Order: sequence, then structure tokens, then C-alpha cells
Amino acid sequence: MPLITTTSYRPPALIRNGHLQTILPSLLRRVDGIGYQRERITTPDDDFLDLDWSRNNYGKRLVILCHGLEGSTQASYMRGMVRVFNRAGWDALGINFRGCSGVPNRRLRSYHSGATEDLATVLRHIRRQSIYDTIGLIGFSLGGNLVLKYVGEQGRRLATDIRWAAAVSVPCDLKDGAIAMARPACRIYMFRFLRTLCAKARMKAPRSNGWLRPEDFSGLRTFREFDDRYTAPAHGFKDAEEYWRQCSARFFVDRIRIPTLLLNARNDPFLGPRCYPVDQARESAWLHLEMPATGGHVGFIPPRMQGAYWHENRILAFARTLASSGA
Repeated sequence: MPLITTTSYRPPALIRNGHLQTILPSLLRRVDGIGYQRERITTPDDDFLDLDWSRNNYGKRLVILCHGLEGSTQASYMRGMVRVFNRAGWDALGINFRGCSGVPNRRLRSYHSGATEDLATVLRHIRRQSIYDTIGLIGFSLGGNLVLKYVGEQGRRLATDIRWAAAVSVPCDLKDGAIAMARPACRIYMFRFLRTLCAKARMKAPRSNGWLRPEDFSGLRTFREFDDRYTAPAHGFKDAEEYWRQCSARFFVDRIRIPTLLLNARNDPFLGPRCYPVDQARESAWLHLEMPATGGHVGFIPPRMQGAYWHENRILAFARTLASSGA
């Protein structure tokens, strides 16, 4: 039922190409007025997560944000969402995944699309403070997959303080997303991601007892190669195929039991056909899938290219609708 067939998104008149809508925000957008306060917490496996808080102290509402691949809380899409929710009276918490805060993490493992145990660690830490009675979860790209997977795998067991979730530009099928990113048209993105991913993996080689060598990361060209070489073995999966199969959000969204909004543009160059869970949304009372014709990957540039971006206002409106309805 919650398959949303109409959308309010309208791109700038001359910026309708998915690649332009993807690249321009990362190059041109600057979001000022966010003053983070950093907190470091320890994980159960003796690693750490760096959390960035933006508090208003207005009440008991908190939004938790999860960034995309090789992103951080400093990304403009993270800061833009923080600003929109701060102005609406919410506290905001941005999670820097392991190794993404500017400081290498301690363990051989890092972060990945299905590492919901780290999100669970953050939520346990927040609940010990006994401040918030309303929590919303927002994820972008990889972080969106993680949020959808977490909410789905928890299902009816999800804590009642988590009232809603939202995800933007999500490769819900990790294999299909990897195939899409291996296309020649996405070579520039792949080069950028693999450059930093491989650099981090090389730094971890001394902790691997010999099974990981710096030279293993020379010449890698695809996510399949990187996930086979590092992501899968470092996180307990047999290979990339098993990692993708066990961590893709599309295998969990039918178990979601809170209002959840997924915004995936149809011209997103990072997504393949199976990244749009249309059938699951049609059959779900909880998953609201909206697929604007344009928007790119975490793009959704406003018509005048100023102010809040469309997806930020759309998610805030979603949260407000639920509050007014008592959901």
C-alpha cells in the first residue's frame, strides 16, 4: 500500500542528469551553522565509535544519522539533515563509522553495509542517558542499507522509542549496486571509493597475521574484488556473494514494523533494478517507497540550488506527519 506513485520533487531546470545531480552537491554545497560536540564510545570488541552531537536541548526528540560509503558526519548531506532537524527542535547525532572520523580504528575489521551491531551499540549508549523518548533513524546510501536492515531484522522486537526511519539513495540489493557501479559510466566514482578503501585496508595488513598483504590491493577495480579481498573475510563472510546476500536490506524490509520512508531516484547511477523494492512496498503497511524520476545519488538539489534540499524537507515532513497522527 505505501508505494508512493507521485512525488513533489522538481529539479533545477537545467540539472536533470543523474550524474550531475550526484556530483554537484558534493562539490558545491556548504552547510554552515553546525557545531558538533564529539563523544567517543567503546564497542564491545574494544574498538571505538566517534559520535558527533548537535544538541538544542529543546526536548526529548533525537534523530540519528548514518552516513554513506567513505563518508563522515562532515559530509554536506549529513550536515544539511542535521540543520533541518535542529531548526525543527530535534537534537541530532551523527555516527562516524569505524575508521571514518579521521582516526583509524583499532581492529582489523572496519564498517560495512550490514554492521547493525554498531548501531545497536550506539542506541544502548543513548538509552543509558535516559533523555530521549522519541528517536528517528536516517541513513544515506550504505548507511541507509544499514538502517533498513536494522529496523527489519528487529521487526516486532524493535524498541518502542524508535518511532520512524528514513533512508536515502539506498543500494538495497548490494550485488545489484555493485554491478551498477562496475559500469564504465561509474568509473570515476569507483576510482574515488577504492582509492580510500584500499588505503585503509593496506594499513590493517599488519594486524591480519599474514593473510592480508598491502600488495593485495594493487589494481582492484570493482567492489566485488574489494569485498572478496577484504570486506568479506575481515567480517566473517565467505566471499562477496555471501556478504551481499546476508546484508542486503531488500531481504529484511518485509519485516519492518515502524513507519519507514525510502527515497530512491530512478536516475540514481549507483543503483541497479533490484535496489527498488517495489513489490515489498506494495505488500507492506510500513515501508513507504518514493521514487522520483530524477535526483541522482543523495542529490535532490532544490530548484534554486539554495537552502534545504528536497529530501531533507521530505523526511522532516514525514516525521511531522507521524507526530500529528500520534503514530
